[in-house]
Amino acid sequence: MNAPVRALRAAVAWGSRTALFRRVGPRVMPPFERLMAALTGGRVTASGLLLPSLVLHTVGARSGEPRRTELMCVPDAGTWLVGGSNYGRAAHPAWTWNLLAHPDAEIDVRGRRVAIRATLLLDEERERAWATIERQWPGYRKYEVASGRAVRIFRLTPLAH
Repeated sequence: MNAPVRALRAAVAWGSRTALFRRVGPRVMPPFERLMAALTGGRVTASGLLLPSLVLHTVGARSGEPRRTELMCVPDAGTWLVGGSNYGRAAHPAWTWNLLAHPDAEIDVRGRRVAIRATLLLDEERERAWATIERQWPGYRKYEVASGRAVRIFRLTPLAH
């Protein structure tokens, strides 16, 4: 990664941890992500402009309806790590409940659809995942502190066809 991208990521990381972003982000980012998807035919996510990201396709835990969520991710040895920070809010994001209810899902990553199985990470594996996530996105764990809850971290593993 080159120096300008690193500097831009650092600035975005700092800004994303502020109380202002935690308040405004939930209202601004989803429509911005939908706009980017519409403009690019779903090939580019807004968050994907600066960091690895994916689109998670789940089934609603209560509704049974299809759901689509753009997420930051951390590629990790052929899998992806995703964290349910929910902008540092007290409640777990809906997509984490969906994965707990229906761990087999799909993701769009780098222009391709991949069937995955989501595994909620616990204990030591969760701590190792946090270290991996923070290497890519320093300070991300501050969302956990701000939320007052344990952020759910999932490993998304491709299913063999």
